[in-house]
Amino acid sequence: MRTEAPAVSSDPFSPLKNATFRAIWLAGLVSGLGWLIQTVAMSWLMATISSSDLMVALVQAATTLPPFLLSMFAGAIVDNFDRRKVMLVARSLMTAAGVALTIVVALGFLNPWVLLGFSFLAGCGIAFNDPAWQASVGDIVKRHDLPAAVTLTSVGFNTIRSVGPALGGIILASFGPLIAFALYTLCLLVPLIVVWRCEWEVRTLPLPPESLTTAISDGVRFATMSAEIMAAIARGVLFGLTGIAVLALLPLIVRDHLQAGPVMYGALMAGFGGGALLTGLSSGFLRRMLSAETLLKVACFACAACSAALASTSSSSVAAVALTLGGAGWVIGWSGFNVSVQWASPRWVVGRTISIYYALTYGGIAAGSWLWGATAQNYSLATALEASAGALLLVAAIGFILPIQECVESDDTPSEGVEAPAVSLGLQAHSGPIMVKINYQISPENIDAFLDLMRQRRRVRSRIGARQWTLLRNLQNPFRWTETFRTATWGDYLRLNHRLTAADKQLDDRLSELHRGRLPPAVDLLIERPTAPAPKTIPLRSVVPQP
Repeated sequence: MRTEAPAVSSDPFSPLKNATFRAIWLAGLVSGLGWLIQTVAMSWLMATISSSDLMVALVQAATTLPPFLLSMFAGAIVDNFDRRKVMLVARSLMTAAGVALTIVVALGFLNPWVLLGFSFLAGCGIAFNDPAWQASVGDIVKRHDLPAAVTLTSVGFNTIRSVGPALGGIILASFGPLIAFALYTLCLLVPLIVVWRCEWEVRTLPLPPESLTTAISDGVRFATMSAEIMAAIARGVLFGLTGIAVLALLPLIVRDHLQAGPVMYGALMAGFGGGALLTGLSSGFLRRMLSAETLLKVACFACAACSAALASTSSSSVAAVALTLGGAGWVIGWSGFNVSVQWASPRWVVGRTISIYYALTYGGIAAGSWLWGATAQNYSLATALEASAGALLLVAAIGFILPIQECVESDDTPSEGVEAPAVSLGLQAHSGPIMVKINYQISPENIDAFLDLMRQRRRVRSRIGARQWTLLRNLQNPFRWTETFRTATWGDYLRLNHRLTAADKQLDDRLSELHRGRLPPAVDLLIERPTAPAPKTIPLRSVVPQP
């Protein structure tokens, strides 16, 4: 059952009152600053050692490809294990990659494929760290502070985006790539140390972790059955595919159209970040004034105007204004998608839904980086940017068919004090498969209302892990209806009961009101047993060796 979003904190900075969130958020700013310095150095270095436009664009693709490939696997780990430890492992990988890159640059072993390889390793760390951090935000701050915390995370990164690229350009031009990569590595150490020192309480279930295949399957099922999540993911993929052209091709724009160097590249990236920062700070006001779909259309128009302007100008001033507009559209789009997915996801599955969202949107960004790089190489830079602008307008038009849903929240209050049903057999968590039958007595005048509730029931059960859900009517006793479903194991059945929310319990109460028996609907729990004949055992015979 869906409910309108409750009142949220009116103070956009209220999550910063939480010491743990504040410490990790600030450490993330330092890490983000290092990341932007590294991005400027990596992109510009690739533009100077490679004559291929495609290789320059693939720097973005190499970073975003690992989240596309690994995020669903990472999401299952995030929801089944300690999220803080997942962040520590991911941050350690990113730091190790930064150290190795610095050493390679110091030794002079530079070629385009080495740069892409280290970009890929950094992306692997991002693939695990980002879902773990985004899922942990809801564990660290109160529920009514979640939108403000998500926005602060976006605003914080875009704050340093307004200065980081310019700083990176100055460092690159003044001291060279070695110092830039060394600073990047030092910046990665800060969040690693902070996460190591911070701890936060996470609600755990008294059940063993799910298998990764089951966890991924449950996450995919929940996401595909959520209209809000699917709309956000589909539009996010298209937005990333079409909108990444500006960031992927910006080094080429600076080098070829503007005839400038790394300082100008950093300054233009700062303009992009400045537009994102100003818009992020006013995002709450914009959401109150405009619907989610209208904001996405505005984001598409802003990014399209940015691409079109960059395709036709050779003026640094015009380019800076265009990138400020593009940064504004970029943050409106991505913050809207992120908030939509977070609000639509209960805590037990939020790591997986965020990971699915990241996987597919990062896949769109990686594909877009390759697409626009190939277009620039085979046709022209202006053609790639103009095509990107036209495609963004099509993404805005798709909103008439697949609109972004308004910000609503799932009533995800967990079931407290759920105890395992009494059974007469000794069951283990892996025992199964389990079949559940719930019997109702329904009067003829209540059948329509009962069927309507059962449609909702099927969706609820299926989203939290039930399989092969059916509703049966007894031919000999037409008043008797039986709801059935299966779970793969006894542990999965217990886990399903823990996932029931207060809204789901209200649905149970409404069904019980339609049940005309004196006692509540009877629940039968059954375990399937194979009846196939046991395989015959062939006796072993001694073999006498032939002379």
